[in-house]
Amino acid sequence: MSVTRYILDAGIAGLDLDCKRSDLERAQAEVAKGNRVGIAAPVLAELAFRAEGSPRREQNLLRLRQAMDVWNLWLVDAQTAFEYGRLAFALKSRGRPIGQNDIWIAAIAATIGNATVVTMDTDLSAVPGLAVENWADPV
Repeated sequence: MSVTRYILDAGIAGLDLDCKRSDLERAQAEVAKGNRVGIAAPVLAELAFRAEGSPRREQNLLRLRQAMDVWNLWLVDAQTAFEYGRLAFALKSRGRPIGQNDIWIAAIAATIGNATVVTMDTDLSAVPGLAVENWADPV
């Protein structure tokens, strides 16, 4: 059985942390199937930045720490950095640059393999070969 790794982008993960919507049931269903759900290190950094600047700083940092007890965390290594460079150049050459954190997420997904990025925006769909899902859409 092949394990799929679902990488939540900052938009999806942030909404979950803000309690504006929750993909918890979907995430739990994927974990029950033997898949993994988590975030990439740049997403953690972005969420921590948001929490630091929020009016409910302590509450949001606590929620983020609690989520990290459940979510997998995928890190950046040398192979990921080279993949980032390749993707960033390829996208720029096509006239379709995307945000740096999105490129990091795509590079991590490509490096760990068998990964699907969960996002609500369309930027990541510009990355060739990257599997993208929107859990905000009805399944």
